[in-house]
This record gives sequence, structure tokens and C-alpha cells, in this order.
Amino acid sequence: MVPWTPDPDPSSSLWDAAVQVLRANDLGGWTRPAPRLYPHQWSWDSALVAVGLAHVDPDRALRELETLLDAQWADGRVPHIVYNPAAPPEAYFPHAGRWACVDVAPAAPRAPATSGIVQPPVHALAAWRICELVDPEPLLPRLRALYPKLLAWHRYLATARDPDGSGLVTIYHPWESGTDNSPRWDEPLANVCVGVVPPYTRRDLAHVADASQRPTDAEYDRYLWLVESLKAARYDDAVIQRDHPFQVKDVLISALLAAADAALVHLAELVGAPDGDRAEIRSRAGRSRDAVQGCWDPRARLAPDLDVRTGRPIRVQTWTGLAPLLVPNVDRDLAAVIVEELFGPRFAGAPGLRWPVPPSTTPGSPGFNARSYWRGPTWPIADWLLWRALRRHGYADRAANLRAASLAQLDRPEARFAEYFEPFTGEPLGSPDQSWTAAVALDWLATTD
Repeated sequence: MVPWTPDPDPSSSLWDAAVQVLRANDLGGWTRPAPRLYPHQWSWDSALVAVGLAHVDPDRALRELETLLDAQWADGRVPHIVYNPAAPPEAYFPHAGRWACVDVAPAAPRAPATSGIVQPPVHALAAWRICELVDPEPLLPRLRALYPKLLAWHRYLATARDPDGSGLVTIYHPWESGTDNSPRWDEPLANVCVGVVPPYTRRDLAHVADASQRPTDAEYDRYLWLVESLKAARYDDAVIQRDHPFQVKDVLISALLAAADAALVHLAELVGAPDGDRAEIRSRAGRSRDAVQGCWDPRARLAPDLDVRTGRPIRVQTWTGLAPLLVPNVDRDLAAVIVEELFGPRFAGAPGLRWPVPPSTTPGSPGFNARSYWRGPTWPIADWLLWRALRRHGYADRAANLRAASLAQLDRPEARFAEYFEPFTGEPLGSPDQSWTAAVALDWLATTD
């Protein structure tokens, strides 16, 4: 590991550089994920951006969440993209017209245009992080307005996306997971029979020097066929669950829902929500916790996702298999085993890593590719989620080590707050000046205990 000495002085060069990234990507009430590749508002990006902004402008941090939730659907879902009306359709693909949400889905907002799918529910975590960092009293009127939207969002996931009450959230598209081309999806995607996909031109490849860093064209064909299937179902969950070809119980999203519900309970108490709300949230968090813990495979020492269509667990080796660690009140013995795995030879302790941070897929396992998006590169936002969990479960020294290694990875001129990094060389990959990378760096820099 490259030694890195934390500098708590907010005037440090890394702090200033991170703030500058967020300022440069700020479009008023919301933040684009990156200057060129991502011209719209993305759901879980904005939540993590709010975490970083909380350290420099809490009012603006809360506005990030408010703007996103202004585009919430009537059924409670928070769309994964809110389209920027100032950006031309050719700026990003798929554009809003490809989703056609306003044309086919009664629950979709008339404006702004959105996608029809979701992303991981980390928004309540961000809202509560703001409250942890500043006196929330001046923000209470806005928090009271935000709280019912967050409650409706969690209810949507716990009901429409889990109609059998299993405690595990079902996703309909790899993009919903936030880990788009992970080996997690190879098997369920292989079972998708692709029909006629309307012609399209990818825009993402124009913004990276090496196409191998991004999902393949074959993966994109499947992604877009799934969009066509969802659109044909009018984004109606009951219809989708009857015959949509991709349905997976996602262990990461389910764990994050449990963590977000723990934060939502605090918000409910702060804003004076009814006792019934608090009981509902606690009950849901407990169900999610138990379900995620129940996914743990003691032989594989990972928690797999479940393919709803086949009824089989998806046995791959990715960082999301450590998801039970993200759950509040996880069994202490299980947490100890997961921490051992996190820092063991499959993840942060893998031989040859530039820094001891976990690759997104374990080196040498099926599907691993050191340069391809979620197939092997290290992701600062994944490190942040794991660091946060380590701190909350009492692993202060382990958390400090992960924080130091993560900041060492970023504290280089060439790093440029990249989206992700090659795990052995440390080469920055994907989009530079990524907002959520800068945001989690600020949270790390401001947290010295």
C-alpha cells in the first residue's frame, strides 16, 4: 500500500480538487455525474453527491435530493435517470424517447422526462448523513416535505418489487443494480431471448479511449431488449412479473434498503412522523436484514443473488456477495466472517493489487476483466459503502485502513476522480471528474476518527 497521511485541513489540495469537481458538474439544483459521458441526473449518483455536498453546502446537498424526488413516480418509484431538458437527445443513449414513459405509464410524471427503472435506494442514507453533519433544525420544514417521498420510495420497493414479502427486492434490468455488466448478470442475461431491437447508436463509447472499459455491444442488445419488454408491459409491476425475461432478487439492493430504512427511522423520529410509520419501517428493515443474512452461503463465503426465473442462486464472486455487511444489526459472527473475506486474498488482499481495496470481481474468477466496468476494476463508491459499514459495526481499524487506501488511490494528479480504476496498475478508467468519486472523497477527508 502507498502510505497516505490524512490531512484534516479542508484547504488540502485533494479537498479543493474534489470541491471543484462538484462545482464544475453542478447544473443548479442537481449535479451531473460527469462532464461529458453523463449529461442527466442519475438516482444513486445524486444521493452520494449529496453526501459530499453536505460537507461544503448542506442546503445545496438537500436540494440535490429534493430535485431528484421531484421526478418521483406516483407509485413511489424513483427513476434511475431524470432527463435534462437542456441536453439534446443525441447527447446520451438511451434518450428519454426510447423509454416512452409518459406515453405508456400512467404513474410516470408528465415532466421532467425519466427512465422507467430504478437504482439502489441510498437516498435516505444521504438525507440522514446531512443531518449528522449539521444542525438539522433549520432544515426541518424541507425534511418534513422530503420524508413522505422517501417513505413512498421504500414502500414501493418492499411491495411492488417484493410481492411475496420475502425481504429481497427484485430487479428487472442490470442497470437497476448499479453494477451494469457485472458477472452477476451473465447467466440470467444468457437466458434472455433477444427479439427485434430498434436501431440505436451508442454514445458512451465516444467518451472513453478504450471500448473494453465499457459493456459490449452484445450486452447492450440485451439491455435494450429488456427496455422494450418493460415498455410493452407499460412499466406495470404485476404485468412485468408474469413474463419479463429478467427478474433477479438483488442482494445488494436488498441490503441497502435495510440500511436506508435504518436511516429513515431516524428521519421519521426527527420530523415527528406517526408511530405507525416508525413501526412499519423497523419491521421492514428487520425483514430485509433477515433475508439478506439468509442469502449467505457458508461454503462459498458469499451471498448470491437469486434468479427468479430459474429459482437458482447466481454463484459468482463479486463484491456484492459481501452485501450482508451493509445491513444494520447483522449477526456479529457473520460480520466477522465477511470482514475476513473483504480483506482476504479474494478481495482487498488479492496478490498484486496496486492498493488494498476490493476489486469489483475477484481476480481469476469467471467473468473477471481488470479493465471492464464492474468486471474487475475497483470503485471508490463501493469502497465507501463498505467503509461506512465497517465503521458502524465497530471495525474502526479496518475502516481506517480501507479509507487510507482509497484516498491513496485518488491522491494522484492522474487519478482525476475517475469513475473506476484498474486494480493492479491503478490506471484511472471510465469517465474522469466523476461527481460521486469526488463526493465520497470529501466524506473520507472530513472523517478522521
